[in-house]
Amino acid sequence: MAAIRLLPEDSDAGQARALTAADLISDDDRSVAADSWSIKSDYGSTLDDDQRHADAADALSVATFRAASDYSSDKEEPDAEAVTSMLGFQSYWDATYADELANFREHGHAGEVWFGADVMETIASWTKSLCTDNSQGHLVNQALDSKAGTIEQSDKDLSSWSVLDIGTGNGLLLQELAKQGFCDLTGTDYSEGAIDLARNLSDRDGFTNIKFLVDDILDTKLERKYKLVVDKGTLDAIGLHPDGPIKRIMYWNSVSRLVAPGGILVITSCNSTKDELVQEVDNLNQRRDGASQEAGTLVDQEAGRNPPSFCYLDHVRSYPTFMFGGSVGSRVATVAFLRN
Repeated sequence: MAAIRLLPEDSDAGQARALTAADLISDDDRSVAADSWSIKSDYGSTLDDDQRHADAADALSVATFRAASDYSSDKEEPDAEAVTSMLGFQSYWDATYADELANFREHGHAGEVWFGADVMETIASWTKSLCTDNSQGHLVNQALDSKAGTIEQSDKDLSSWSVLDIGTGNGLLLQELAKQGFCDLTGTDYSEGAIDLARNLSDRDGFTNIKFLVDDILDTKLERKYKLVVDKGTLDAIGLHPDGPIKRIMYWNSVSRLVAPGGILVITSCNSTKDELVQEVDNLNQRRDGASQEAGTLVDQEAGRNPPSFCYLDHVRSYPTFMFGGSVGSRVATVAFLRN
């Protein structure tokens, strides 16, 4: 991945919002063809949704968050400010996938595998074990080191799982999940180019049953609830937008409406540790509880207001670790949450 040019340290929030995506592009990324940048998604951007943006801003202003220094984090030191980059803008991804789609058509290349193929395969196999144990009523809040049941029973269990991959990109994670036995698979992305690439790769590789839709998780038009929702890097990209803290709240509000009761959310991140992701879920729960207390009524789950919260379920323990500054960490975290 090409190096990215971050905002100057003395830039304030107002300056960050005034910058365009082009201002944040590295010299390497300027090699992308100019016509690639002209591709825009017909779906539109959630930046135009003033009401949802205002609601998230209100929640952010009244929420009580733990300081970064309180986290049990594997980072050397907490971030003083949110770091923004070009990866937080839809225009970057539109250009990236336009370029990758052109490479696919010319050379047959699948494009970049976010986090690497090994991590993707680990996510798929670990998620299979997690969902199989859940289907069979086993304890799932512990390390899953062994396969449960026979292969035939496992495949039968997985066939009933509806799966949504948000920010699917080239859709290769869904192909890996299909190899594990999942059948009802849907991938969404706000970049039309990403969906075009994912469809082409899926057709070429024989996974014609996977459905792909243009959809923005921050303003999703999906009405279905899924038993398994996976995110590999999407929350990371959202957090790199200048309005990252607000958009992360919007993300959690949307995701909580897409995971069916009793369903599982699996998030893979290179920007957040396991403990930080757990803390974000705790913040979601606190906002929900606070809204319920303010309303003075029971949570109206059927109407979709203040949907049921998530609780920590498990995390991948097999990623390589390293020691730095007296702390043990890994370059990626995959964490599962259960919707109550």
